[in-house]
Amino acid sequence: MNPLTTPIDAAADPFALFEDWFAQAKTAEVNDPEAMTLATVDAFGAPDARIVLLKGHGPDGFTFYTNGDSAKGRQLAGDRRAALALHWKSLRRQVRVRGEVSPAGEAEADAYFASRHRQSRIGAWASAQSRPLKDRAELEAAFAATEAKYEGADPPRPPHWRGYRLVPTAIEFWADQPYRLHDRVLFSRPDAGVAWRVTRLFP
Repeated sequence: MNPLTTPIDAAADPFALFEDWFAQAKTAEVNDPEAMTLATVDAFGAPDARIVLLKGHGPDGFTFYTNGDSAKGRQLAGDRRAALALHWKSLRRQVRVRGEVSPAGEAEADAYFASRHRQSRIGAWASAQSRPLKDRAELEAAFAATEAKYEGADPPRPPHWRGYRLVPTAIEFWADQPYRLHDRVLFSRPDAGVAWRVTRLFP
């Protein structure tokens, strides 16, 4: 049987099922299988969305990193509720996640920041993410100044650059099927630590 048309296993643990799908996506997707849409709301309740990269996942949640002073960082400081969506076009699958976001640990953020390319670490210091920029030259000058500042040294993690972890209260798995009779399974719970309720949904 074709695994891409096999019905989703509603009896599976959702984190184990996600790990299986993600492992397949890492071999099937041409670019960035970890790319996901992060949706937040601003101070007026208006939705906002952008692509970020999934950098960790498991029973404790889904982890990503960003500048805490960015638009998304400020929005999450005001309202911790958020949603994620991963779409793997080559597999014709998507996963939707909803829940609340909490800061990841400092040591965890330090470790991931240290693993990034040196130029990316310098860029994290040089960029006042989401703030107005006069022109490209201003950014390049800030990058050059930061690069000179840390010449011969290891750039530390900026205090405003941190990790976030979304602890899910809902995880939906969606798989394409012929004639738009798609397979959808929703795992939901009121709070972390509570048993999942499993519901198969109409497409």
